[in-house]
Amino acid sequence: MANHLSVTKSNSIKQLHQQGLSQRQIAAAVGVDRKTVRRQLAGNPAEAAPNSDPKGTSAPTGIAAGEPVTELDKQSEQLVPYSPSQCQPFRQAIEQMLSAGLSAQRVFQDLQTEHAYQGSYYSVRRFVKKLRTEKPEAFRRLEVEPGFEAQVDFGTGAPVIDENGRRRKTHVLRVVLSHSRKGYAEVVYRQTTDEFITALENAFVAFGGVPKVIVIDNLKAAVKNPDWYDPELVPKLQAFADHYNTTVLPTRPYTPRHKGKVERGVDYVQENALKGKSFTSLCEQNDYLANWESNVADKRIHGTTQKQVGTHFETTEKPTLQPLRIDRFPNFYEGRRKVSRDGHVAVERAYYSAPPEYVGYSVWVRWDSRTVRLLDNDLKQIAIFARSVAGKHNTNPQHIASEKINSIERGTGYLLRKASAIGNFSARWSEAMLEQRGITGHRVLHGLIQLANKHRYDKIEQACDIAWRHGDFHLRTLRRLIKRKEAVQQLMPFLEDHELIRPLASYDQFVHECVQRNLYQSQGGKSDE
Repeated sequence: MANHLSVTKSNSIKQLHQQGLSQRQIAAAVGVDRKTVRRQLAGNPAEAAPNSDPKGTSAPTGIAAGEPVTELDKQSEQLVPYSPSQCQPFRQAIEQMLSAGLSAQRVFQDLQTEHAYQGSYYSVRRFVKKLRTEKPEAFRRLEVEPGFEAQVDFGTGAPVIDENGRRRKTHVLRVVLSHSRKGYAEVVYRQTTDEFITALENAFVAFGGVPKVIVIDNLKAAVKNPDWYDPELVPKLQAFADHYNTTVLPTRPYTPRHKGKVERGVDYVQENALKGKSFTSLCEQNDYLANWESNVADKRIHGTTQKQVGTHFETTEKPTLQPLRIDRFPNFYEGRRKVSRDGHVAVERAYYSAPPEYVGYSVWVRWDSRTVRLLDNDLKQIAIFARSVAGKHNTNPQHIASEKINSIERGTGYLLRKASAIGNFSARWSEAMLEQRGITGHRVLHGLIQLANKHRYDKIEQACDIAWRHGDFHLRTLRRLIKRKEAVQQLMPFLEDHELIRPLASYDQFVHECVQRNLYQSQGGKSDE
């Protein structure tokens, strides 16, 4: 059964409405839903006040002087004098608190502790909202020099309906130069970093130059960490700003008035260009916007500057823009990658090495069709590689930890230096062994170095000396010599003088006489004997 409004409540609604109360206040006073008040007043349009708001959203227009204000008592259902807000006696104190920037919650707390307020928090909140409506916050309009600033914002574009009847939502990016109000609009499907950068770069090309500052809101595609004092941009957008020598400044979070020029510019595109339209493709919509920009938006007389937008831009602002770079921004891909235990990161199924100190940590990776760059958290390059096919490991030798480089990779020179550290005999034996055994000697040399971890250097030196004298270049021989306990046989020195041995001069004279005798006989002479 449908609910019926009593005659008393119906009459009360009409009387309160005639006294100038809004539909919201009437609903609160009578104790009914606001929609009920709206339906009740809609059924009696002749009795409605000429300045009434049919939706009940506007504030009351005021009450004539001397006219009683009443409300419906919920128990007796009789009209009684209307009671003002419980915050009314503290109005002056509340206004002072609001001028100091205090929130409604803080106002409520101070009223309780300092003014013995007994009402509810919601009464304070409603009263504060009413005061803020009565006294709107004053703003200061700021104008900038030509070529200094552009403001950027997204709005809803016209839908794209393809040949199959599929309807897709679009987003329109609006870029407005703050001095001349020259604008650029482009429609995209998604608000990603790549599409944001591409559209912003297209705006620079359309302007024929780059402004010094780009003011944006805190959209996720551009701002990684919103912070009024120290915002953190998405690294790719920061690289884009560095490429074009411009500065990207996010506004204060939830403060759209800081970029009011583009806020109104988005509304202008939506209302004047795209409202009620649909397109079959993004390309068609963007072509339409480009034509609308040059034939409609540029030819209008702007309400603030009182100048034609296109002419003002060409004569005043365009010459002051920074020149465009010849090369466009290399639109790369980027992402965070964790350096695995083997010291590599994966990029599209190929692997690239990082310095050993980054193992276990995440790094930034930027790649395009030709190169792969590894960056630290400060976006400083730590490695660069040429793109390779999937499955290939690209390892920079300098990225291999020293303890993970084997002896073969280090080379023969490194092993010989290690052997020479043991002693001169070890170095001599090693060089002779490598000369005789060639490539197979690398392992033997590595084995000699390992012996130094188990035995004393003098024992190894002694073994290498003996082996070298005998021309034995096998590691097993060195091991046996090192394990021998008996002393090494000493070689006796050659004696030149002894009582049983004639002096060498005698032998020299004897040899000389023999040689002379043989020469005489060979020439046909006769011997004296």
